[in-house]
Order: sequence, then structure tokens, then C-alpha cells
Amino acid sequence: MPWISEELCTGCGTCVEECPVGAITLQADDLAVIDDQTCIRCGTCHEDCPEGAVRHDGERLPQKVAANLEWVAELLRHYDTPAAQSGLIERITKYFALQRKVADQTVEALTAVKDNPAEGIRAAIRRLDAEQGRTSAQG
Repeated sequence: MPWISEELCTGCGTCVEECPVGAITLQADDLAVIDDQTCIRCGTCHEDCPEGAVRHDGERLPQKVAANLEWVAELLRHYDTPAAQSGLIERITKYFALQRKVADQTVEALTAVKDNPAEGIRAAIRRLDAEQGRTSAQG
């Protein structure tokens, strides 16, 4: 998710004007802010900001990992023994492995549809739906 560096933002409003979905607004202090729910991650703001204040979420990877670890640490408080805590860690590890697998397969599908994105995505969805139907029928 893109974000605005408060240190670099001058409040010029270029990103606000250029955002195709209106996901960026200027706050009372003239600093831009991105509404995560509205943002479509198109990258227009990255390209158009004259100050480079729109930053990529990859820069926040350590903070995202720390937030995940804090979440798990909070969950561990519900378990009294090291064995129970280890069991939770095993389950949470499977959860994050699944999230990685979903992300990897999504990237793979998106990479495969470069020539005709709209039709390629619809075809990929149909293929996945058909696979799900076979899995449901077998189960």
C-alpha cells in the first residue's frame, strides 16, 4: 500500500488531482493522506508526485513483519504452557504459509495475463472456479 512521507510532502496537491479514484486528500496541515480502502494501487501518485513523497509499502516491510510478530505475541498470552504456545506457533506458521501461497499464485496468474489482462483474468477465474468445482465434487 502506498503511503505519504510527511517529511517529503509539501502539500502541493498534485497527487490529489491525479488520483483516478479520489483516494488521496489533503489534511488540515496540508499533508496528503491515502485512504487505504479506496486506493486501487495503480501507482499514479508514485509517478506524479514532484517531491517523491509517495512511498512504496516495500519500505515498510520491517514494520509489517513486526506487526505480525506483535499479533502472534498477543495470541500467545492465551496459552499457559510452552507446549501449547508451540502448537499455536505451528498453526500460525501454516496460516502465513497459506497467505504466501495465495500471494505467489496470484502473482503468477497476473503475470500470465499481460497481453490481454481483462480476458486473461476472467479466464483464470473460470479455471480456478472449475478446479474448485472438481475439488468440491471429490470431497
